[in-house]
Amino acid sequence: MDKEIRKHYAIVWYLMGAILVIDQVVKILVKTHMHIGEEIPLIGDWCVLHFVENEGFAFGMKLGGSAGKIILTLFRLVASTALMWFLIHQINRGMRKPLAVCLGLIVVGAVGNLIDSCFYGLIFNESYYNVAQLFPPEGGYAPLLQGRVVDMFYFPLIDTTWPAWVPFVGGKPLVFFNAIFNVADSAITIGTIWLIVDQLFFSEKAKKKHDLQTEE
Repeated sequence: MDKEIRKHYAIVWYLMGAILVIDQVVKILVKTHMHIGEEIPLIGDWCVLHFVENEGFAFGMKLGGSAGKIILTLFRLVASTALMWFLIHQINRGMRKPLAVCLGLIVVGAVGNLIDSCFYGLIFNESYYNVAQLFPPEGGYAPLLQGRVVDMFYFPLIDTTWPAWVPFVGGKPLVFFNAIFNVADSAITIGTIWLIVDQLFFSEKAKKKHDLQTEE
């Protein structure tokens, strides 16, 4: 990679490195200080650490058995590698820095969760009922490529009950934003939203500006 290009886009690599370190440090601290299902309030009842492990895609979707888990992890590996190659390739071609940051967030989020899937089963024992140990002498809870992704941030902004007069759901629990996620998930979400906004509102302006500068 050209030295000038590396220097110009250094912020992308530094940001990705910082997010990856933070993601893994938070996950390791949660694994080694909490058991699955444990909660620690951060700001009242609407901002808590709630430790869960995700075996599959987002929202609990997963493929069946060990073979399904391996296929899912390999899919993550291929997707992360392809995204990283695309990011480097586009940066070398002069991709706009805001767009590079968007893609960088998505890539590092994918890599952060990939690390869990690949290695956490090897380096941790189970977190059910007990706090997990890092590098336990008896070995980990799963073979290579069969680890579970650690999630912990829970922000139930609204936690109440539907009014009795509402058809079908009256009297049932109402929780707004009940997803449990991690730093890597946040990076993917922010990068994706930023990418969509950029393409809708800024991409065409940037292209016109580039064309004008080329003509001059």
